[in-house]
Amino acid sequence: MQKVENGKFVTVEYKGMMEDGEVFDSTEGRDPMELQVGAGQIIKGFEEALLDMELNEKKEFTVAPVDGYGTRDENNVHTFSREEVPAEMNPQVGEIIGLQTPDGQQIPAKVAKFDENELVVDLNHPLADQTLTFEVEVVGINDTPTQMAEGCDTEGCGSCSSSGCC
Repeated sequence: MQKVENGKFVTVEYKGMMEDGEVFDSTEGRDPMELQVGAGQIIKGFEEALLDMELNEKKEFTVAPVDGYGTRDENNVHTFSREEVPAEMNPQVGEIIGLQTPDGQQIPAKVAKFDENELVVDLNHPLADQTLTFEVEVVGINDTPTQMAEGCDTEGCGSCSSSGCC
């Protein structure tokens, strides 16, 4: 029986839940997710739990914050004066906005506060500090990818993404 190992392209059905049972992500109603094990495309705890699983095997496991989305870091909360915010911008608390780094990269930030004086954004991952439980089933194990990432029009397109296109 073929087992999941580093370098293999693994296709999984999964459901991710927070400690209170709330589902935060699932492949239900969607195509299964394919990833290359060992490529760092998913959180460490999820990837490690897949190792040595067999085709069609089901498993439930828990991932601590340190092996998931990390712990909350208050240094990732930033305050901007209202003057630094474009006048046409009117973000709402809880909204995810894009901030641009000095090198032009876009990063998501959650609006924690916005009033006439300041904008406070939180760059922590929404699942930071969360212990997560996953239910997974391995539905494919391959030496090469079987799914193409969005934006790819042919296999071997050369524009690989984090979803493991090529």
